[in-house]
Amino acid sequence: MSVRVLVADDQEIIRTGLTMILDTQPGIEVIGGAADGRQAVEMARRLRPDVCLFDIRMPVVDGIEATRTLAGPAVPDPLAVVVITTFDLDEYVYAALRAGARGFLLKDAGPALLAQAVHAAANGDALIAPNVTARLLEAFAGAGPAAAPVQPVDALTEREEHVLAAVSAGRTNGEIADQLHISLSTVKTHVASLMSKLGARNRVEIAIWAYETDRVRRRNAGR
Repeated sequence: MSVRVLVADDQEIIRTGLTMILDTQPGIEVIGGAADGRQAVEMARRLRPDVCLFDIRMPVVDGIEATRTLAGPAVPDPLAVVVITTFDLDEYVYAALRAGARGFLLKDAGPALLAQAVHAAANGDALIAPNVTARLLEAFAGAGPAAAPVQPVDALTEREEHVLAAVSAGRTNGEIADQLHISLSTVKTHVASLMSKLGARNRVEIAIWAYETDRVRRRNAGR
């Protein structure tokens, strides 16, 4: 069964291009396109797509508010939202991830990575473009709430620390399994444990926590 995608971008040529790219990918079907955030929210509530692909900068309602409305902490039945933007260090990206976005991509990501992000989001996973993950999260780790990051009640195991670093580097579950020489199901178990210990809703929030606490920087500095 195909992953049903709603595309929202105020530029028709971009919206059309993304639709054409996605429609050629196996297992993906674009079911609608919106020109602004308000229309995107209305269509998403009506059509209930498997994944929403939202530009950040849209008129009427921007991508951040649209994401928060559909996927924010207060939403009882959140939709999967992937944010896509022209700027790899856009000041709004961090806020969009905090609002509940399940992934972040650049518009020049290419068909393969775009399809990977859509499938990941549909499967309850999250993907941030690997080439910008570290720069993005480091640049905006200090832009969130002033409250100190939550500390896990139960300490992370050594293996969870390794998985944490891999998730923060933008690795997929399959890539982590190959890197750490463990099974895919074991990776999923560790990711679920991290989410539980950190109170994170998805892999994006795991990565944000790692950078907010300097966890990844400390580990990298010791190598």
